[in-house]
Amino acid sequence: MADENNKKPSIPGTNGKLPKPKFNFYWIYILLIGVFLAMTFFNFNSTTKKIEWAEFKVLIEKQYVDKIQAVNKDYARVYIKKDSLKLDRFKDVRNSKGFGADSPQYTYKFGSYDSFKKDVTDEQANLKNPVYIENVDEKNWAGDFLSLVFPILLLIVAWFFIMRMMNKGSGGGGQIFNIGKSKAQLFDKDTMVNINFNDVAGLQEAKVEIMEIVDFLKNPKKYTQLGGKIPKGALLVGPPGTGKTLLAKAVAGEAKVPFFSLSGSDFVEMFVGVGASRVRDLFKQAKEKAPCIIFIDEIDAIGRARGRNSFTGGNDERENTLNQLLTEMDGFSSNNGVIILAATNRADILDRALLRAGRFDRQIHVELPDIEERKAIFEVHMRGLKLEGSDTDVDFLSKQTPGFSGADIANVCNEAALIAARRNKEIIEKQDFIDAIDRIVGGLEKRNKIITRHEKEVIAYHESGHAAVSWLLEHGHPLVKVTIVPRGKSLGAAWYLPEERQITTFEQMFDEMTSAMGGRASEEIFFGKISTGALSDLEKVTKQAYSMVVYFGLNEKIGNISYYDSTGQQEYTFTKPYSEKTSEIIDQEIRKLIESAYSRAKEVILANREKLESLALQLLKKEVIYREDLEAIFGPRPFEEERLLIENGDAKLEEKAADSELPAIEPVQTLPPKNTPADNESQNPV
Repeated sequence: MADENNKKPSIPGTNGKLPKPKFNFYWIYILLIGVFLAMTFFNFNSTTKKIEWAEFKVLIEKQYVDKIQAVNKDYARVYIKKDSLKLDRFKDVRNSKGFGADSPQYTYKFGSYDSFKKDVTDEQANLKNPVYIENVDEKNWAGDFLSLVFPILLLIVAWFFIMRMMNKGSGGGGQIFNIGKSKAQLFDKDTMVNINFNDVAGLQEAKVEIMEIVDFLKNPKKYTQLGGKIPKGALLVGPPGTGKTLLAKAVAGEAKVPFFSLSGSDFVEMFVGVGASRVRDLFKQAKEKAPCIIFIDEIDAIGRARGRNSFTGGNDERENTLNQLLTEMDGFSSNNGVIILAATNRADILDRALLRAGRFDRQIHVELPDIEERKAIFEVHMRGLKLEGSDTDVDFLSKQTPGFSGADIANVCNEAALIAARRNKEIIEKQDFIDAIDRIVGGLEKRNKIITRHEKEVIAYHESGHAAVSWLLEHGHPLVKVTIVPRGKSLGAAWYLPEERQITTFEQMFDEMTSAMGGRASEEIFFGKISTGALSDLEKVTKQAYSMVVYFGLNEKIGNISYYDSTGQQEYTFTKPYSEKTSEIIDQEIRKLIESAYSRAKEVILANREKLESLALQLLKKEVIYREDLEAIFGPRPFEEERLLIENGDAKLEEKAADSELPAIEPVQTLPPKNTPADNESQNPV
């Protein structure tokens, strides 16, 4: 039994014998370098000893010296007489072959040959048998050769070593000429991805289109018998964190075909022509394993529109890579059975040739999840959390996270688990999720931040102004809570539950601007001064007013004109799309719009001054107040019932609309402007 327990494990296919370790050629390099260094810097004649002038002088006076040689007028070799070597003082320098004088026993390094010769002559002036200095010229062939060859060999070895490290894992054993090999990671039947479409919550429309590609790979006859052809490529477009890469992983897990995964930056290298070479090698491998899928994440790294970077000059390696990719996707030769998936959040900057039919046939938009999709995403990420017996409500959490992406929701669940563990809890509760949302939206709570009493009062009245104005306006967002506890960079914040809508009217946007200006208006009314605390509010309303005037055509003086550029080309121009005169009118209208919102906010606050002051005092006392506290002071919102009716739908109104003979209204599609605050802004920091 002891032998069986001590028996070494065997590797299958080796007949119980362990394979011999592979010889590493690096040991040869190390050995050669060690020999060169030893020959250059070490003296192998261990019996030769260096001496100073004082000891050399004694040897001359005692007449122990048999011969002195001046080698290349650089140093002296000192030979001791055979009879004298028998003395004990010379036992350390005796030659291993005997007591002969075949090799020198001492060496003396002198500075000047003439001075050395004079000193030796002076020391032997009174001796009967003086020793004369012999001049010897010698050539160190080994040293000269090594001093010439060794640096060159060292550079060659270093360069070879660096190139091997750079190309390690790039295919073909990492050899020096394989730098142009593709870096794509291959997932096949042996290394399949375990993620499937059940792990992707929400994104129902995107999954329908992407599952059709998977179904084509599994059942091609279903489509080919009708004359259909498989799409050559699909581009996943959407904001960061919405699940584009996760959707690609699900495709890899569902398709059960070879799946090549890489990033757009994997094509980019410091050497010219490497990107195009890697594209060719990638498609060569894909054709050999067809049918298969190639997934290129962040394709904007190489797919940016050509000609945009003309200021850089010279040969653009990225453009060469893009040209090769275009040729491989739909060029002279066909790529039957090879499907290209790509993901980007900057589709507006991609080259038009990349987006044409025949290359990326489909653009699948992966948008931010709505309330139902957020609920499904929460359920997916809560599978591994310990929630038994907790009061966690998924519906409540999905309502509290408007504008959150799938990655943000995953972060909320993870942060809630960390907060619960920090508090030594056995399960994760509802309050942990609320604190996690606050942590992500507002930043880390800073209760130890030094704030004076007056500053605290200003912050309280500022936040109360936001809350009161938003509560009293028809299109203001319903309040969730207000706090004057510093979080992140903000000294206080108000959380709202914005309405999720697809189109926005002038009245809705103007009410939002008025609510944002409520904080500064409250400061001016109660303190007679304004502070820098409204910086984020001013930034928000300025961008919103600019969007209303320039993009959405909501200004009477500018008219029904939009200067919004959906192609993104305006980013690379140095001129504005409107004249200087129009620019002056735009500035005037933006200023007029903001001042109107500010005046309106002051009117609302003056009409409810006592209630707002009561709210501010309560906020100073509690530091955090909720919707119930606001409702107790101002009463229920007069517009709440109508808003809930619009959100939930009214069966009678639907029946009435069905019976009427009104003409059908085509759906209105709006594009959000760049650099404008989102409609679902959930925080107003000071």
